[in-house]
Amino acid sequence: MNVNNVVIIGAGPAGLGTAIQLKRYGIELILLEKEKVGGLLRNANLVENYPGFPSGIPGTELIKLFKKQIHNVGIKIKFEEVLELDNKKGVFIIHTTQRTIFSRIVVIASGTKPRKLSNLNVSKDFENRIFYEVYPLAQVANEKIAIIGAGDAAFDYALNLSKKNEVMILNRESRVKCLPILFKKVMENERISYLENIQVKNIECSNGNLTLTCYDSTGEQEICVSYLLVAIGRDPSLDFLSENLKENLEKLQKLKVLHIIGDVKNDIYRQTAIAVGDGIKAAMEIYSKLKEGNL
Repeated sequence: MNVNNVVIIGAGPAGLGTAIQLKRYGIELILLEKEKVGGLLRNANLVENYPGFPSGIPGTELIKLFKKQIHNVGIKIKFEEVLELDNKKGVFIIHTTQRTIFSRIVVIASGTKPRKLSNLNVSKDFENRIFYEVYPLAQVANEKIAIIGAGDAAFDYALNLSKKNEVMILNRESRVKCLPILFKKVMENERISYLENIQVKNIECSNGNLTLTCYDSTGEQEICVSYLLVAIGRDPSLDFLSENLKENLEKLQKLKVLHIIGDVKNDIYRQTAIAVGDGIKAAMEIYSKLKEGNL
């Protein structure tokens, strides 16, 4: 049985930060990613709080820089989805779509998954018109798009999509949860309309468009759009944890052989700079652990 030193699950900012720092230490690693590099950066219209970019940088452009850096240091990403992570007799067992990997240390940087609409029955006939991430809509132009949500993501998505489309934000409450600067930008954008205290009760599709039946204080109204984007929150992406591992999470983390970093553990504090910092710290702790030689 070939046991690796380190396996990293997820190639977003946290996982990449870990990998880059481990490479600096000369530690070999396996970096797994189920989809594409970058995590939630793929959704980011403009990252304005990442040091080194005075005017901000689009998420997609920051991903390009990350890719260039990992290429320069010789990190190769294995595009495999992790189906199950377990730990037996001090060794992690990672079952992927392609193989089984064994490792002494695992870093979980798997990010988050979007919450789905639970109060609506959506027909499979028009599921291709309803999205939970913005990046699949990147090439859409001259369409009308509704966004359900009231947080940073919903408002950032609206600003992004409004460059080429007409956008409507539907807030189910009156309270806005996004940053004041995002709200200000949206209110000043003529291509974005904002409705609050409005609930979507039904969705129908005809002639390739969606008809949203909505209710607000004035009663019922129908809103016709080409696409619906749902941004009502995110949950940690940890479906691959075995029951055995769940029971031993705290113990394994205390032993510094399991590191859970980035958005998957940071709740509302989902920021690229925080995730990268988590990754660097995890790598430094791993280096210290391996140097002890008691694995």
